[in-house]
Amino acid sequence: MRLENLALIGNCQYAALVGADGAVSWCCLPRFDSPPVFASLLDRENGGEFSIRPDGEQMGTQRYLANTNVLETVFRTPEGSFRVVDFAPRFFMSDRSFRPTMLVRIIEPLEGMPRVRVRCDPRLGWSKKDPPRIEGSHHINYEGFARPLRLTTDVPLAYLNGRPFSLSQPYHMVLAWGQPVEEALPQLCDRFLKETVLYWRTWVKHCDVPALFQQEVIRSALALKLHCYEDTGAIVAATTMAIPESPGSGRTWDYRYCWLRDSYYVLNAFRRLGHFEERERFISFLLDIAGGNPNLDLAPLYRVDGSSDLEETILSEWPGMGGEGPVRLGNAAALHQQHDVFGEMVLALAPIFMDDRFSEERTRSALDLVERLARKAISVVGKPDAGIWEYRTEWKPQTFSSLMCWAAADRMSAVAARHRPELRAEFASAAEKIRGEIVTNAWSSTHNTFVASYGGQSLDASLLEMAALRFLPRGDERLRSTVDAIGRSLLKDGWLRRYEVDDGFGSPQVAFMICTFWLAQALSIVGRADEARAVFEKVRTVMSPLGLLSEDFDPLEGRMWGNFPQAYSHVGLINAAFCVSPRWSEVV
Repeated sequence: MRLENLALIGNCQYAALVGADGAVSWCCLPRFDSPPVFASLLDRENGGEFSIRPDGEQMGTQRYLANTNVLETVFRTPEGSFRVVDFAPRFFMSDRSFRPTMLVRIIEPLEGMPRVRVRCDPRLGWSKKDPPRIEGSHHINYEGFARPLRLTTDVPLAYLNGRPFSLSQPYHMVLAWGQPVEEALPQLCDRFLKETVLYWRTWVKHCDVPALFQQEVIRSALALKLHCYEDTGAIVAATTMAIPESPGSGRTWDYRYCWLRDSYYVLNAFRRLGHFEERERFISFLLDIAGGNPNLDLAPLYRVDGSSDLEETILSEWPGMGGEGPVRLGNAAALHQQHDVFGEMVLALAPIFMDDRFSEERTRSALDLVERLARKAISVVGKPDAGIWEYRTEWKPQTFSSLMCWAAADRMSAVAARHRPELRAEFASAAEKIRGEIVTNAWSSTHNTFVASYGGQSLDASLLEMAALRFLPRGDERLRSTVDAIGRSLLKDGWLRRYEVDDGFGSPQVAFMICTFWLAQALSIVGRADEARAVFEKVRTVMSPLGLLSEDFDPLEGRMWGNFPQAYSHVGLINAAFCVSPRWSEVV
């Protein structure tokens, strides 16, 4: 199975991966970090899947209905052709978001009399046990789950064991967690499809997009939206887990959680797109976490309900994608100290107090939290931590962590100037002090570049963010030489790696997608537009047929690896696309 042949569907409650073979190979219910109901992605033989396939080996051709997260897969066989429409309902009902934990699959003949196989074969989570099945007239109840799981369908139940049958009419299938379907199935599916298409197309119309690369940005925006858990406001790093960063690497992580750092980056991308409701919900999530932690000893990541019971274990009975284990459940990074998160949380909240469109969101509690976060950031500058890349070796004072702490103090000084003027000078002075500390401790005169850790010699792609954060003026020679040094050292076949050091699992051999986008963005900021455009165009060529991006890319194999899709990667694309594209006023 290749990641390029997978599609993501969802509705901000749950998500699923659907392959070009017609199989739902990954789906956790009722939310992103729940145990899987279908997981053949990680165990092809016994993980369970929900498949609609031709009676043959033909692969389908996938596309999203324009400007939506509704998927269409078309199969062509010698006997005829048919299509499968997959979606998770999402629209407004009674002025509220309607996002049931429900997967809708519609099968429609297009020509001839194709032969089709259908099998709904769920599993009881990590046990991989086959749930007891109780058949009704037009449904199957799967027993043993925390809530009722029911497949309601007008496909004859005798056909649901995978035996081939001739497709002569449309059929409908709804797998629902919790409340079962009670109304007439064809009418419900058709109504939900129309309403869901309308919702997504309306949402896209409210997106700001650059003059160039519009389709790539729209697809990235739609993918990012599916990483938002609307119930609490949490944003997950990816909807998948344990997909290896590269073959044989052992780097297999569970990303179905809310990293505070990643959430800031996603919110920043939404801000570019002109969408702000995601930040409003995330602020509630963050206030809840902070309210239970008076010392602001924030963990780097949390479950989507705000809890932090994320002990990392290895599921030895699961072989992993293509046998590339181990399959890790939970994530030990939850126990790390990653000091940059305080800066990113200030950056996530600061727009409320600088943009007058959001004056109604300026609560005393939110302003107090920004100040507390900035003070916390100042207090941890230069202290050893695991850093943005979550090293599992000895911790060091990470330059990127201090950079984000500087950003916290700098942005807080601007917020204070408008809302707590008596504090402006204090935070401005703190920002200058941190800037001086970084220049003193993280600048290598030997290599003429900023380096990854205080007193170190190795490079780190995250230092490209100095340009976007305005740490130095864009014409500053130190910034330019750092961009050049990172390119010389970390570029491999035109793709940027995160770093070269041994992180406890060896040195990464593949590119980390967002890093190459950071390079394009940094080159654009320092005035090298042609180089920036060339870097962006290179990444653009490896997007999946559906416009999705994974975490990593192997330039030698020309293949995606890592959790898929990855929120970070689509954030990088959006930010870089806005940087390298001309303004609308220059093209229309």
